[in-house]
Amino acid sequence: MANIKNQEFIALDISGKNYLPWVFDVKLHLSAKKLKHIIEEENATSNEERVTALIFLRHHIDDGLKYEYLTVENPLELWQNLNDRFEHLKAVILSKALND
Repeated sequence: MANIKNQEFIALDISGKNYLPWVFDVKLHLSAKKLKHIIEEENATSNEERVTALIFLRHHIDDGLKYEYLTVENPLELWQNLNDRFEHLKAVILSKALND
């Protein structure tokens, strides 16, 4: 998580413990940058938009995740890979919150 001063918010931890707030922050920031459509299915985007979104996403994930997904060049694919990896945490975190 080097360069934390240059980040708008905390990078996604490799454990996924901050996945829910990270998703919310990413969606907000991509919306503000008019790039949220890039993480939606069947999007029509320019190469420049895809590269900008990919740089943004990679800048906001843990270094270990960057290396693991090093060959992913499509921001939608990276978003989906991270979602597949950490989506199960939503149920765990939300059920824990309801029980507390």
